[in-house]
Amino acid sequence: MAEKAQVKKYLQESHDKIFENNRKWADAQSAKDPQFFEELSKGQSPNYLWIGCADSRIPAEAITGLGPGEMFIHRNIANLVCNVDLNAMSVVEYAVSHLKVKHIIVCGHYGCGGVKAAMTPQDLGILNPWLRNIRDVYRLHEKELDTLEGEAKYDRLVELNVLEQCRNVMKTAAVQKCFAENEFPVVHGWVFGFKDGLLKDLKFDHAATLKDIQKIYNLTS
Repeated sequence: MAEKAQVKKYLQESHDKIFENNRKWADAQSAKDPQFFEELSKGQSPNYLWIGCADSRIPAEAITGLGPGEMFIHRNIANLVCNVDLNAMSVVEYAVSHLKVKHIIVCGHYGCGGVKAAMTPQDLGILNPWLRNIRDVYRLHEKELDTLEGEAKYDRLVELNVLEQCRNVMKTAAVQKCFAENEFPVVHGWVFGFKDGLLKDLKFDHAATLKDIQKIYNLTS
């Protein structure tokens, strides 16, 4: 009974902590700028769409130095952009066609549990169809990845997965049509490192990739 009481107390305290932190944050924002919440309530016009991993250790706004209203965010396991995922496709469509974001960032991270799970030869239940997308990335780059071992292999698969998801973003009609009309959004591939807290730009070539994929995936006409 004592153990259950302790668990109940912990759950209540961890719940209440969020609201305490929220009040402190709201008070601090109002103290810095009395018009902050009035302006925030008028709507959003972010420059960035962030497609990242659901990993709890990567706070997108914090590591980029951006504030509320500056970044539209979508997160899932291993930062995948699947054409049959209505959630991800809806986010891209809304961000591009309605919010008119100027940059789309696909950001993975080294040590990604989803990537490592995808390389585990076992049945992972409901995760199987999701992780197969990462296994498909491995298949596409099998020759390169088979020359690597250990963490180097996982790190490179993380990078290649990000680049493949960037290509998936560019296969969407919303991105192709908006870019043809406005020369934005531009797609970027980044990776976050836990060891130093820094973002690595994978130098994804938006223009060259668009030209390459439109041989098959041209949706602008």
